[in-house]
Amino acid sequence: MRSKLFVPGTRPELFAKALGSAADGVCLDLEDAVSEPRKGEARDAVRQLLQSGGTVASGKTVIVRVNAMDTLHFADDIAAVAQPGVHLINIPKPESPAHVRSAVEAIERAERANGVGTPIGLLLNIEAPAALRTAAELALAHPRVAGLQLGLGDLFEPLGIARREPAAIQQAMFAVRMAAGEAGVYAYDGAFADIRDAEGFRAEAMLARNLGFLGKTCIHPSQIAIANEVFRPTDEEIAHACKVVEAARTADAGGVGAYVVDGKMIDIPFVIRARAIVASARSLGLLPG
Repeated sequence: MRSKLFVPGTRPELFAKALGSAADGVCLDLEDAVSEPRKGEARDAVRQLLQSGGTVASGKTVIVRVNAMDTLHFADDIAAVAQPGVHLINIPKPESPAHVRSAVEAIERAERANGVGTPIGLLLNIEAPAALRTAAELALAHPRVAGLQLGLGDLFEPLGIARREPAAIQQAMFAVRMAAGEAGVYAYDGAFADIRDAEGFRAEAMLARNLGFLGKTCIHPSQIAIANEVFRPTDEEIAHACKVVEAARTADAGGVGAYVVDGKMIDIPFVIRARAIVASARSLGLLPG
């Protein structure tokens, strides 16, 4: 999921456009993009879309961001949107592993009530100092956790940290990536608010890519092509990965543990990464299946 496009739940006229866009995923938002008086309206609109089957037909990764667990809206959100075809529920501001497990219990009840056959995963937002410090524990709280998503605006603003301070951004990204790696889940980058600054978006996406993030959130369609380009494996990476995978087959057959490809020493961690690149390239149609 190189890119995911945010769509407010109060904008049903945008649902079809988002599902027809070039984004790999769509996140239907019930939280920050929806004002308090319109929470119920947004919930109903998203439920109707999910029940229509239109999200399944799109072939996209479908995510719903619900309201935080300490709000009055959380239980109703989960009951409404834990529907067939939803891949991930995005949980904002998880406070502890117990909170994560409680969220899973609520989702399981809703799945049974709504006839969901495939368990829905969790994408946890890391957007508070305590969550950043305990991110690995949050990710390890339940097997349904698929990824950690960094929310720099929510993390930095209360602390008076400039949203575009490079050192702070890199440190927070690195911490989330290490936590995700410890837990065996992916790290995903959050939103970049200035939709007029394409180069700023690109620079932040490149940093995230270089730190091993899976993709970046888009809050405007103009950001999708940039995210897709940045998080796409390059032709050079694909060519090298194919060589590594082939060399690994030969090495395994001969009982060789480490070897050289294109002047670089290769062992197991490099092979794992090469296989991931090849799989990604195939999924994007850049290599034959």
